[in-house]
Amino acid sequence: MSADTLSEAIDRSEHRSALARITSHQTFWVFLAAVLACLALSLLTDTFASERNLFNVSRNFAFVGIIAIGMTAVIASGGIDLSVGSTVVLSAMVVAVLMSAGQPIWIGIPAALLAAILVGTFNGVLISYAGMPPFVVTLGALSVVRSLAMVLSDNKMIYEFGPDTRLLLSLGGGSTLGLPNPLIVLAILAAITAFLFKWTRWGQHLFAMGGNEQAAQLTGIPVRRLKVSVYIFSAFTAGITGVLEVGWLGGVTTNLGQGMELSVIAAAVIGGANLAGGTGTAFGAIVGALLIEVIRNSLILLGISTFWQGAFVGSFIIIAVAFDRFRSLRSSE
Repeated sequence: MSADTLSEAIDRSEHRSALARITSHQTFWVFLAAVLACLALSLLTDTFASERNLFNVSRNFAFVGIIAIGMTAVIASGGIDLSVGSTVVLSAMVVAVLMSAGQPIWIGIPAALLAAILVGTFNGVLISYAGMPPFVVTLGALSVVRSLAMVLSDNKMIYEFGPDTRLLLSLGGGSTLGLPNPLIVLAILAAITAFLFKWTRWGQHLFAMGGNEQAAQLTGIPVRRLKVSVYIFSAFTAGITGVLEVGWLGGVTTNLGQGMELSVIAAAVIGGANLAGGTGTAFGAIVGALLIEVIRNSLILLGISTFWQGAFVGSFIIIAVAFDRFRSLRSSE
């Protein structure tokens, strides 16, 4: 065999190996499904590919995607956070109440994010230092935090935001260079999170802890502090979404974010986060959120009852977990 023939054979082998690595990732297939769904809807409907509908789709999936990034970190660490929907409404109420009382936006938004961080700290401390199960703690926080939002607002809708109303509305409902502002926030957050996951000690320790917590502790990783930071990060992303949604909706009620936990967890799992811990990517969270929003939008455009949305999302969760299980079994053979 000549040197040139050998070199070509090596190149082909490397290309096949690279392709095999790409196609082995769940995120690739989810992304492909989202692209195919978009193409099919563009052919089947006259409105999906319209500028207005694409703008709405990109804005709506950004809200779920932002929180899904935080949820991916929690799931990758081996936990779960069921309180993100309630954290959304609490942060929204904090910024709304403060601004309606005449406070400027530069006070309202930090206060809202601080409220979200306190929720994450509460969850993280109980889970890490008290040894309570994440499911129980965050399920309890789901009710407690939403009740706090009701008390704060006296269970009333708030739609007046003082002198900085226009700035708040443009933040959540406006656009920059033709792109919805929430989508830009999602892109920035995803880039930062991807860097943290891959290139920082925090990200490396997070995945190590999710893969084997006892082994991570034996190697000197500060597991307790790390868990607290993960739940703070999850709550922080929910707080960002709460602020953006107030600006988009132009008002806030205490049912904001209700049931959002399912969509967020689904986006993270569909995007490749393993519920057993140890795996997950920021890009996967975005792709999962995109697929869910495309499904929701397609049901509306095709005239199918939105009652089917839960069935589709639940089915995708089962398929994603089954795919991951099948892949794990094959790799262990």
